Amino acid sequence: MTVKALQTLTTGRNGVGAFILQCKKMDIHYCDWAGSSKGMNGFIKSILPKFAAANPQIEFVVSPRPSKHPVVIGHYINGREKAICVRNLEPLQILKKVELLRDASGEKLRKVNKPVQSVNESVRGVWSPYHGNGMAV
Repeated sequence: MTVKALQTLTTGRNGVGAFILQCKKMDIHYCDWAGSSKGMNGFIKSILPKFAAANPQIEFVVSPRPSKHPVVIGHYINGREKAICVRNLEPLQILKKVELLRDASGEKLRKVNKPVQSVNESVRGVWSPYHGNGMAV
């Protein structure tokens, strides 16, 4: 009796194994002389080169915006933009805001009814410690 292997093609489900960063571009606007841009100027000089080198898939555009508060704008692959005003923030606080934009999906915030969305729903149902062996309370 010969053994035959089944020929199956692997199919990706729910994006497992293929990750595409949603943020494609970041615009960083600052003012040269305004006091609210002091932290942004420090961020651009000290932290931004390392952050840009660690994230080569994101295009960074730094441009002056005289007499305006500093702003970081994230552009996403779905065509949306998110802007965060970073006036009077320290460079490390600005780094947290830039990481927030990098990790965001670009979608509008909405209420989540189910925390997990899947092509294949679970057949086991909701687990509870009170089912099964009859745990005494």
